[in-house]
Amino acid sequence: MSSRKYPQRIVCMTEESVELLYLLGQQDRIVGVSCYVERPPQAKSDNVVISSFLKANMKRIRELRPDLILGFSDIQKEIARDLIAEGFNVWIANHRGLEEVLDYCLALGSAVGCRDETLRLIQRYESKLSEVCERAKKLKTFPKVYIEEWNGPYITGIRYFSDLVTACGGHDIFRDRSLGVLAQDRFIEPSEVVERDPDIILGCWCGKKVEKESFKARDGWDRISAIQDDRVFELDPAIFLQPGPALFEEGLDTLMSLFENNFA
Repeated sequence: MSSRKYPQRIVCMTEESVELLYLLGQQDRIVGVSCYVERPPQAKSDNVVISSFLKANMKRIRELRPDLILGFSDIQKEIARDLIAEGFNVWIANHRGLEEVLDYCLALGSAVGCRDETLRLIQRYESKLSEVCERAKKLKTFPKVYIEEWNGPYITGIRYFSDLVTACGGHDIFRDRSLGVLAQDRFIEPSEVVERDPDIILGCWCGKKVEKESFKARDGWDRISAIQDDRVFELDPAIFLQPGPALFEEGLDTLMSLFENNFA
């Protein structure tokens, strides 16, 4: 029998790892979380807040004595560098597509000794994805979709968000940009949105409320079909900008229902 020791004191600098560990019943391993964590609702009150997305409280992390620190993307590379320099065990994941999200879940679940439980969770998510793809086939119109993650500079959707749109029967008008590895690869010009003329606009600004009226005020945007048809919608970043379980727990059904209500 293996005597392998699994991590016992985990710091999570982003939200997706927190939700997965709670779903697996491993929340007692968590000792520190990001200030942005919202899922599940008790996660922030259950744990010590140790970071935002761009800054970490090194003193507080040292006091927690974690044996594993989890983060996400190249944007956290500076925090990771400082933590590694202090001798911490750091894992910065960089998964971008919807399938890669499932791979990440399996890797993290295995890392805490819950491979079988995670495989069952993934099977449920794959079934939900198949169901949604079948629902999407019944749409009367397969809409052209503009995803906006930020409004200055304008940033379009990351690949896993674009993958959700595809699964639900939509066509991401900036699918080519979604495949970029870095956030700057997804910068766009407002005039490009006018040229590609989306049927629906999905605003999902990280960390702040979407100002729906601001879309209408942009130069030339009154010619866009989505503006003319009043199809500008705000989506919850805690669901759609979290590269983890939330995409499957709520994201798929939420987006599919939105498309069904407007294009079925």
